[in-house]
Amino acid sequence: MTQSQFVGGMSRRQLLSLIGLTAGSAAMYQAMTSLGLAVESGYKGPVKLEGDPKGATVLILGSGLAGMTAALELRQVGYKVKILEYNSRSGGRNWTLRGGDTYTELGGATQKCEFDEGLYINPGPWRIPYHHNGLLAYCRRLGVTLEPFQQLNHNAFLHSSKAFGGKPQRVRDIKIDFQGHVSELLAKAAHTGKLEGGVSKEDQEMLLEALRSWGVLDKDYAYTKSIANSEFRGFAKDPGGGLGAAPVPSDPIAFSDILSSRLWGNLANFALYEFQTTMFQPVGGIDMIGKAFTKEVGDLITYHAKVNKILQDEKGVTVTYEDQQKPGTMVEEKADWCICTIPLTILSQIEMNVSGPMQAAIEAVPYASSVKVGLQFKRRFWEQDDLIFGGVSYTDLPIAQISYPSTDFNTNGKGVLLGAYTWNGPHSYEFTSMAPEERVKRAVEYGAQIHPQYKDEFENGISMAWHRSPFTLGCAGDWTEETRKEHYDNLCQIDGRIVLAGEHASYIPAWMEGAILSSLDAITRLHQRVVSG
Repeated sequence: MTQSQFVGGMSRRQLLSLIGLTAGSAAMYQAMTSLGLAVESGYKGPVKLEGDPKGATVLILGSGLAGMTAALELRQVGYKVKILEYNSRSGGRNWTLRGGDTYTELGGATQKCEFDEGLYINPGPWRIPYHHNGLLAYCRRLGVTLEPFQQLNHNAFLHSSKAFGGKPQRVRDIKIDFQGHVSELLAKAAHTGKLEGGVSKEDQEMLLEALRSWGVLDKDYAYTKSIANSEFRGFAKDPGGGLGAAPVPSDPIAFSDILSSRLWGNLANFALYEFQTTMFQPVGGIDMIGKAFTKEVGDLITYHAKVNKILQDEKGVTVTYEDQQKPGTMVEEKADWCICTIPLTILSQIEMNVSGPMQAAIEAVPYASSVKVGLQFKRRFWEQDDLIFGGVSYTDLPIAQISYPSTDFNTNGKGVLLGAYTWNGPHSYEFTSMAPEERVKRAVEYGAQIHPQYKDEFENGISMAWHRSPFTLGCAGDWTEETRKEHYDNLCQIDGRIVLAGEHASYIPAWMEGAILSSLDAITRLHQRVVSG
């Protein structure tokens, strides 16, 4: 199929929609925003809790970031605070697995992490967008050192098992060639007057000038093999020194091959507001954030507390929990108010006397399925052999993506890859159904189709299937536009003496920022009620 055939058979709307895939992802971002998946942080600065709480007591259920944010701020203004935590550690999903750690999932399978010292995997959150201002503010306040997280790497791979003979393609090749071919198409459409109905002659001239630059087109507005476009997509032979040092331009990929491969669909991942440069990660693992909070409020936490009843009356709240270190031992804890950050999948199974609308909201939100697999290798072959320093490769294989570590660049030691990261869909459920060691095995087998070095360099791995997590029963609140419209406000209301917080009570589900912002909103409204009462 020739480019002229593409132009002749495509409407202006179709053509511009195609360009939108390369020029940006505003449409996708707006769609995700409507589902609560991609919204700018609403952080407005440090929370201001004015007025005397007069010694009011607050019981916080869960020591994730939402719970510990509430505890930190409420104690500072005079509340008497206690936290009940199901696990033997704080942080919730803000969690890092290192060598020597063990984890038992639902079904009883126990894994022991065998990573070498200094290597780790973050089974939950793992990166921080630059515009998550609330989380960044707490990192500054609590002394959490951050470093760049590499999301976009033009030298990483886009892979389809059905295209290019299964050979991975560099991100930059697909991106630059797609951009160049589309620029040529639009230039031809402008030249032949196809866009006259909506674009003035002056605009067409400026558009042609822009397309020649943006798409690296030649004087005839064609996207062809040249030194110029090789400066963007890379050379067949890089420029060097001495004799024979002249560069050799590379061959662009045919437009029809790019379109049929559907690899262009992954380009939007790099343009999304959530993933734009600069992203961050804590030095040493994501749990450095949870540990920093714990340093401030750890003395308030009772661990191994499995909540099984939350009852309130006009005077206060009574929570009954089982001390898991003494099975069968039930303990009651009373307070004037309760901030509950327990995931809705768990909370919906706990006896609780809240209003009908809140109970319906708690029961209305399923949790996303997600699986991560961390793989340790003998050497950092992705850097040494493939020149991939950080970033993400995407594939249509069940592992979905491979993320390369953004630490210890260009060193000779071992390394850990995020060898699989699934999010909802059949592959995620399939991986969840497997035994932990089978997930690791499959991740190695699939990954070898992208990096053949896997077979010789793999040492050990560990997997996390969030629907098998006993403390969350899923990864994060999976809202739809319809459920938000019907249930979101009811979920977030103060119900008698109980208010909920957590990523599920935000428009930024699955992000740490959502947990923190929901907590700040909940304690602000609760404090207003306390001091006005």
